[in-house]
Amino acid sequence: MTGLERLSLNQATTKLWTLEEAVRGCVEAEIPAIGLWREHLQEAGVERAAGIVRDAGLAVSSLCRGGFFTASAAAGRTRALEDNRRAVEEAAMVGAPVLVLVCGGLPPGSRDLDGARAQVLDSIRELAPYASEHGVRLGIEPLHPMFCADRAVVSTLGQALDLAEQFPEEQVGVVVDTYHVWWDPDVWVQIARAGSRITGFQLADWVLPLPADVLLGRGHVGDGHIDIARFASAVDGAGYGGFVEVEIFNERIWQTAGAETVRTVVERFLAHVGRR
Repeated sequence: MTGLERLSLNQATTKLWTLEEAVRGCVEAEIPAIGLWREHLQEAGVERAAGIVRDAGLAVSSLCRGGFFTASAAAGRTRALEDNRRAVEEAAMVGAPVLVLVCGGLPPGSRDLDGARAQVLDSIRELAPYASEHGVRLGIEPLHPMFCADRAVVSTLGQALDLAEQFPEEQVGVVVDTYHVWWDPDVWVQIARAGSRITGFQLADWVLPLPADVLLGRGHVGDGHIDIARFASAVDGAGYGGFVEVEIFNERIWQTAGAETVRTVVERFLAHVGRR
């Protein structure tokens, strides 16, 4: 037992690596799984990408991302659903059990938050059966409230569960991302509530000062203010036994040699999660 049995490298952490490089990096570091991003699949070709991952013996923990359901006109909502159906098909092709949903922010020019959230629910209602037919589960990921206007009108784990619980458990669950939910005083109660609805668990730390582009403000586990070990214990206690992805958006880390980044990912995972 190495302590890495549940570690997955999300491709966002080594964004500048090609799919082949990311797969090779996982194999060399004895990381058993990878979290894939659609942009990398499309660069490689989805069928070819599936073969690369399969031939390396890696599991796929998730595919990022679906969602962005909100639009100001019916045509935009239709295009979003069509794209999400393609994402479901891609997830099935590469063996990803979960399609992560970043649900979308306010439509351009809109201040109707309730209306945007209603669009999200309506879209998931249409997408969930299609995903289920393909053996893919939808994972609603709440994002920090600072992204509410432009990326996700679902801001808390409680909100995500309120949506997910309107569907069969095998169709829709939630993704717990430490970076997005660590601030929430209700998060521990909501993790316990989520139980087997947890479809994915992602790690990144909250580091200061935040950059001008706050999307890129994540840091390596242990470099910031989040009690990662407590989150890992809470998610395990809720019954989640799947892969744990390290997903970091950070320009400085992207400019670091990929092999060095992976070494840090492994070291921090073992220190904060893998050998608890």
